[in-house]
Amino acid sequence: MLICNALTVLAAILLIFYLSERLKKSSVKATFIKSVVSVFFIAVALCAWQLSGLTGVSRPIGYLVLLGLVLGLLGDVWLDLKFVFPTEDDPLTYSGFIVFGVGHLFYIAGLISYFYPKGKIAYLLVPILIAVLLGIGNLLLEKPMKLRFGKMKPVVFAYSLCLFSTVMISGSFALYHAFQLSTLNLIFLGSVLFAISDLILSGTYFGTGKDRPVDIICNYLFYYSGQFLIAYSLMFL
Repeated sequence: MLICNALTVLAAILLIFYLSERLKKSSVKATFIKSVVSVFFIAVALCAWQLSGLTGVSRPIGYLVLLGLVLGLLGDVWLDLKFVFPTEDDPLTYSGFIVFGVGHLFYIAGLISYFYPKGKIAYLLVPILIAVLLGIGNLLLEKPMKLRFGKMKPVVFAYSLCLFSTVMISGSFALYHAFQLSTLNLIFLGSVLFAISDLILSGTYFGTGKDRPVDIICNYLFYYSGQFLIAYSLMFL
């Protein structure tokens, strides 16, 4: 536990350095610092999983969550580089959305493999249905929120579906277990913070006047808080 906490403190310090650099300008240096911060949540997950004692191949949730976090690291790099290399904006944006979306699919697979209450299909289907409705609602709010998804609308919907499914499924399983399982509670809370971060980021990417320092800082504080909570969740398997 001490090692996990020490890694998290180091990551928080590096995040401050990243934000100070990012608020000046987007650069390869800032992207590198950000990628190192993301390496720390992978390291925390590895440490936490070891502490749980359930690292055998019969416990695939650990591998699936780790894969989700690794894809988060890749998404971090690609989405940051879109500001460094604006001529490559489209491919880097698509790549970032795709790997983050697949990362959420790994989280979902891990949740189902370990926590799905057998015979209780409603606890899986209902949250997926809600996620679909939330994804549609996200598109319908494009104009009221003064956003312009443009040609990115299909990928925005697909990613929203993956994101909201992680939130809803983890919340549904946590509810079934009466919020008594720490791993589920942390994944649920982490995914909610992740979703809040992405809602802020949506304004930054597709809106105007929503890339203020406070928007950038809040985005990363929510994002990294979410990812680290998901990493810590492996400790309580």
